[in-house]
Amino acid sequence: MMKKLLLLAVMALASMAVSAESGDICAGIQFNYGSRHSLMGLGANFVIEPVNRFRVAPEFDYYFKNHGYQGYNVNLNFHYLVRVHSASNFYPLLGFSYANYKYQEQKGVDRFGANIGVGYEYLINREFRFYIEQKFQALSKDWNQSATTLGMRYCF
Repeated sequence: MMKKLLLLAVMALASMAVSAESGDICAGIQFNYGSRHSLMGLGANFVIEPVNRFRVAPEFDYYFKNHGYQGYNVNLNFHYLVRVHSASNFYPLLGFSYANYKYQEQKGVDRFGANIGVGYEYLINREFRFYIEQKFQALSKDWNQSATTLGMRYCF
């Protein structure tokens, strides 16, 4: 039930932000590393800029099995852009996280928490952006982890 409510909230926020006309809307793919169980993963995200320099970034990350562990994260992050150069931006990020991890064939363990971190993006051209993020995920019941992300976004 909580998974469905979280997904519904992310989709509602994304649809409201998409209707805003002030900034870029980007979709991206990303490679992830989660330190909790040394998991590598793939993900997808949207970045919507409803107000100048403020972005909403819902994302989904799937972590592949390693030493019996696998999982996924659903995040809703908020970025504040600081222009470093005409072709690059730095941004602090804050957000919410839902994680589900399981060991071998056991039922998954749900965790809710918060994200705090930083990101940097390089504008290759008008449409494509390379980015890197480092965030700390403070998840419930001491399931904290550091998450590193490398990705590419296409802006519409």
